[in-house]
This record gives sequence, structure tokens and C-alpha cells, in this order.
Amino acid sequence: MAQLRADARRNRERILAAAEEVFAERGASASTEEVAARAGVAIGTVFRHFPAKDDLIAAILKALLARLVSEAGELAASGDPETALFAFFTRVVEAAAARRTVAELLTGGGADLRLGGALRALDEPLGTLLRRAQEAGAVREDVRLEEVTALLAAASQAALLAGWTPELQDRTLEIIFRGCRP
Repeated sequence: MAQLRADARRNRERILAAAEEVFAERGASASTEEVAARAGVAIGTVFRHFPAKDDLIAAILKALLARLVSEAGELAASGDPETALFAFFTRVVEAAAARRTVAELLTGGGADLRLGGALRALDEPLGTLLRRAQEAGAVREDVRLEEVTALLAAASQAALLAGWTPELQDRTLEIIFRGCRP
């Protein structure tokens, strides 16, 4: 019985890893059949772990959100107050350009992923990054968390556009950051 559970856990991990790759490459429109093939399991195995495609996408987005929250928390706790907010913002946009799931997470993805208030988990570490940047004089006092969140979502979505290049990203982020600075 323990071997069966270990096999099931390994299958679940393989499915999630494969799904993260597939959805990062193709977005939420990718098929569960592609995920099963990449994971090396039958489609029935995918559905045993994730009864609906949205369950699979939600599991991936929740794991991604946990990584973002952790990274923002680490930067909020020990990053340079003058640069940590901008560094986190840049990393998220770079990740969005490389992995469609980042932008879909930040903009809601268009599907009912039952994430509900899960994105609110970013509020505390992102708010701390903002507050520390404001206290260090790196960000205007009138910039609010809601505005930073909206700019982050918009820039992440823009990173999916055809023609998005590292140069365009750098120029876009510089304009956003210049607007935030005193």
C-alpha cells in the first residue's frame, strides 16, 4: 500500500512538473493530453489526480503564487529597501515573458480557477516592499499597493505580446519605475 501511495505521489509530481512546462509554453489553452504525454502517464492518471483541467491549472498557479510570495517575502525581509521592490517587479515581468502562467496568474487567466483571494497573499510582502522603498525615499509616498499591483499585472500581460524584447522590457520598466520614483 505504501508503494502505491509513493507511486501516486511521484505521478502527481510528474504531472505537475509536466503541466507547468506545457502551460508555461502554451498557456491555459494547452491540452491535458499534452500534459499526460509529457509526464509519461495515461490521461486517466491525470484525471485521477486532477478531475478537471481547471484543477490542474489551479494547482500550478497556486504553486507559482507560493514561489512569488516566498520571493517577495525574502526580499522584503532582507533586500535593499531602495531596490528590492524594483528587483521583484523586474523578476516577475521576466518570468511572465518566459512563462505564460505568470501573466495568467496575475491577470486572472480568464478561467474560473477558484483562486479567489489567493492573490491577496502577495499583498503583505509586496506591501512591505513598497513601504520599505517609500521609507528609503526610492518610491513616491503617494504610490499605493493597488497601483503597484495593477502595474505589475499590466506589465506581465504586456510581456506576452509579440515583439516583446529585452530592450522593450527594459524601456517599459524604466518608464514604470521612473513614474514611481520621487
